[in-house]
Amino acid sequence: MQLPYFFEPEINAEKTQYILSEESSKHAIQVLRMNSGEQLQLTDGKGLLITASITQAHKKNTLVKIENREYFSFPHKENCLAISPTKNNSRIEWLLEKVTEIGIEEIVLLDCERTEKTNVKYERLHNILISAMLQSRQVYLPELRNLIKFDAIVKNNLYEEKYIAHCLHDENKIDLKTIRTNASQIILIGPEGDFTQNEINLALAENFKPVSLGHTRLRTETAGLAATILLNL
Repeated sequence: MQLPYFFEPEINAEKTQYILSEESSKHAIQVLRMNSGEQLQLTDGKGLLITASITQAHKKNTLVKIENREYFSFPHKENCLAISPTKNNSRIEWLLEKVTEIGIEEIVLLDCERTEKTNVKYERLHNILISAMLQSRQVYLPELRNLIKFDAIVKNNLYEEKYIAHCLHDENKIDLKTIRTNASQIILIGPEGDFTQNEINLALAENFKPVSLGHTRLRTETAGLAATILLNL
């Protein structure tokens, strides 16, 4: 049976004891009904996995004894999904949950000319990432960057391979599933009305490669999910 799993971003691996956050304490003691002596696991979302046992059970500040520490390197490729948030909140929330489960290093909410949703609830989306990380028992939490202007992203050269998935006809498009590389990658996914021609031209001028995600036109969140899967191949 798997041990209960908690996110503790401030945990210090060097210490022998640790006080759980109030949120984790409440869930462990009041929801899971855990008692002194029972074991649980903690992650900082940056590769650290700790196994600990409860020494003092308290609904606000449970004290645990650290018994084992492990550090894991990032198990996936270094990929960034830069995507315009959908007008419907539930669709982008669903996407963020799924790409976290699959494995993604960074997610950028992209502010494009045709982006309709600009009042994004960052804290809610961040909490969805945490829940998905814990549910899939991962030790890495994706970095979520909130509403970055399109031109700022395309002029950023942090990633070695750069792609843009747009809906306009382009005979130079590469089928994304044919690309195999261990280089770091970023892909741009546009809003429901697609990128403008000016945005596409700017991306191409900054050495983004136009790519295809298949033979059908995909909704924004479907395109984001498909791109994440293909980048991880």
